[in-house]
Amino acid sequence: MNLINRYIIFEIVKFFLLTLVAVLCIFIAIDYLGTMDEFIDSHVSLLHTFQYVLFKIPFITTKAMPVMLLMAILIAFGLMSKNNELIILNASGISIYTLVRPVLIISAASALLLFYLAEHVVPLTMQQSNAIKQNEIRKATNVTVKAENIWIKGRHRITHIKYFDPSSQIVFGLTRYFFDSQFRLIRRIDARKAEYQNHQWILHQCMDQNLNATDNSYAISLHDTLTENLELEPEDFRQIAHKSEEMNFRQLLDYIHKVEEEGYAATVYRVDLNAKCAYPFVCVIMALMGIGLTARKRLDKGLPISISYGIGIGFLYWVFQSFCVSLGYGGILPPVAAAWAANFVFFCGGVLLIMNAE
Repeated sequence: MNLINRYIIFEIVKFFLLTLVAVLCIFIAIDYLGTMDEFIDSHVSLLHTFQYVLFKIPFITTKAMPVMLLMAILIAFGLMSKNNELIILNASGISIYTLVRPVLIISAASALLLFYLAEHVVPLTMQQSNAIKQNEIRKATNVTVKAENIWIKGRHRITHIKYFDPSSQIVFGLTRYFFDSQFRLIRRIDARKAEYQNHQWILHQCMDQNLNATDNSYAISLHDTLTENLELEPEDFRQIAHKSEEMNFRQLLDYIHKVEEEGYAATVYRVDLNAKCAYPFVCVIMALMGIGLTARKRLDKGLPISISYGIGIGFLYWVFQSFCVSLGYGGILPPVAAAWAANFVFFCGGVLLIMNAE
């Protein structure tokens, strides 16, 4: 590796670390202040508060890395352009394609680091962070999530749910057990699904079994619909249901297979699975966008313009990516297309910028 490549890599890494630390500090302040009321009302200790914020840092780091890399590239080359260093390199016969090499090295290393964090660190830390929010802040200690099942313990009753679909907010495979003071089963309800309508849960295709105290037999009745209080709203189920960021690629794939084997749709998780594959490549795409903008001499006004371009491109990417993912969640786009569409569009844009740069 020649001196120029080492110099460019050093400058990009320096500004990348500076911008990343700045973003994390801003996030910690905003996230803590945003949940301050919940912490105070729940009498959460300072240790749990610090742990809650600390466990979310790897997740935010993975989300911010591509944009921070783009901003670091724009800042580094913007300052080089302002100091006429790019003009000197161009006059020395060094092509823009030569400058792409160190940028691609940095972006490839960032993609590998992002993939490692998303696979081995983020699932563990997000589980801990969500557990603190559920148990310490919301005091939801009566909820247990295992495998693809959700268990909810109430007063003399236990509710079992096989699957909650986050997109349609429908509960599937519902079973409720009611007990007396001697823990004797006095009622059981089985329903194929439950929908939340007008602030109440409507059970569909359900069987209601009630204990007859005289002969200890159960009277069975079938209902097309039945109104029942599940003690939780759809948003509560969304919070306690399995989250894609709490699972690595293999765990998420296994969970999808379990859900689909039960006969339920796992569209949301299919989209998230493909997004796990697509997301690390954003580092390379943002690097191409950065070097393309730099080569077109758009950054000769220095740091403010560089930061503006970085924020603008990052914002456009996340808006377009979120739009495509939402279409995937709704079943309008296939999961693969929903996860990779934004990458494809911005990759083509970066390549075109570089090809037209000379």
